[in-house]
Amino acid sequence: MKISVITVVFNGELFLEACIQSVFEQTYPNVEYIVIDGGSTDRTLAIIDLYSEKIDYFISEKDRGLYDAINKGIKEATGEVIGILNGDDVFAGKDILQAIAEKFIMDPTIDGVYGDLNYVHPYSGRIIRKWKSKQARFVDLEKGWMPAHPTLYLKRKLFAKYGTYALDLGTTADYDLILRFLYKYKLKAVYIAKLMVNMRLGGVSNGSLKGVLNAVCGDFVALRRNGIPLPLFALIRKKLGKLSQFLR
Repeated sequence: MKISVITVVFNGELFLEACIQSVFEQTYPNVEYIVIDGGSTDRTLAIIDLYSEKIDYFISEKDRGLYDAINKGIKEATGEVIGILNGDDVFAGKDILQAIAEKFIMDPTIDGVYGDLNYVHPYSGRIIRKWKSKQARFVDLEKGWMPAHPTLYLKRKLFAKYGTYALDLGTTADYDLILRFLYKYKLKAVYIAKLMVNMRLGGVSNGSLKGVLNAVCGDFVALRRNGIPLPLFALIRKKLGKLSQFLR
């Protein structure tokens, strides 16, 4: 089974090399690595060039944001399974893709897998929040729960059937896709009780007050669009649920 890993980056010279190295350190051998750059003007392209012989597909051009870049990567992917590792993030161990592949191979009926994630300080690596998931139920999704998107790996054929990331929702396109796949179309995703990704804090959706407000509005639209009952209730529960991540 081939797994396609997509990394999107824009002016990511500070952390990109660690991201790339964490992909190439994976013990699982059948990996397709795709890098989509948004037209960086710092040292990002020079870093990518250092690993060009190992990168299966690379393009650098202006895009409409993070999820437009991810959609470009999905279009080029040839693996049976697709996952995303953003340029600021790293795999939490060398056996992550091995664990993902084994789960899909053991149960061919599943559509996706996901696991746990740590939010870490961008420079020290200190753990700020722990996002520990669980096996999803429809009632959990109705209450605003969601798996950690950077840990979500899905079969490639699903994107052709159910669509890619909606560009009209900004930074909440990932939440919309999760609700569309797992709730609206009731696809089978299985939880792997394993820390998969260390994600550096400071992204677009949590880096400013404007970003937070846009994310709240986008979440509400995603909830309504995918038929979640009582979307305002679910939105409140979603935001309050993040508080427990600081207490783990």
